[in-house]
Amino acid sequence: MTWSDFEDIAIALYEAHPETDPLSVRFTDLHKMVTSLEGFDDNPAMSNESKLEAIQMAWLEEYKDNQ
Repeated sequence: MTWSDFEDIAIALYEAHPETDPLSVRFTDLHKMVTSLEGFDDNPAMSNESKLEAIQMAWLEEYKDNQ
């Protein structure tokens, strides 16, 4: 996975943290969560606020769909 794989990252985050409300996660923590996912293989320095926000929103959709 890379920073642009928002949907795949969102699914992996939901599977790893099903009880976590994505809106409660700060971007600094989200960055750490994404880079520690199994299968994530991109440069950690290539993230930015826009990418993290897109990941957070995709994760939120996944979270809502499964509640």
